[in-house]
Amino acid sequence: LTWMHDNASDLQVDASRIAVMGMSAGGGLSAATALLARDRGGPAICFQYLGIPELDDRLATPSMCKFVDTPMWNRPNAQLSWDAYLGDNFERGADDVPYLAAPARAEDLSGLPPAYVNTMEFDPLRDEGIEYALRLLQAGIPTELHNFPGTFHGSGLFAHAAISRRAAQEDLVVLQRALNITE
Repeated sequence: LTWMHDNASDLQVDASRIAVMGMSAGGGLSAATALLARDRGGPAICFQYLGIPELDDRLATPSMCKFVDTPMWNRPNAQLSWDAYLGDNFERGADDVPYLAAPARAEDLSGLPPAYVNTMEFDPLRDEGIEYALRLLQAGIPTELHNFPGTFHGSGLFAHAAISRRAAQEDLVVLQRALNITE
């Protein structure tokens, strides 16, 4: 982020329109990047797109407890993911996991850029995404939340499905609006 901001002119990038975007674990990393940029005083991020974000290592939301055998992603996968991500540094669910590793742990969400969060109905990550979006709203952050009915984590990979086409179209509209693209 810092490199891109510092080299924006050479890259022909408008430094005022740098956003972060990620899906699943990348959604969590994007949220963490926005938090880190805020805490360090920049570089500025104009928007955060958090797609089916993995945000909470505690794995305690109702959807995480319910969806233990769903396709593409489930609670056992989430356990493995968090253990691999945190490595030997922290124990999943322990009190000392920092909020920059697990953004759902952040106590203060003020001062973050506007956000779009999407979740899938039958995804273990659904409730942590919804909770994070609601907390962003409570912190005064312009936030759009969309829960796609009848979907599961990664269902967008089935590009031929009508709901996947609808989600892809929404992504384009959201990003065009966030980045002020009028073409």
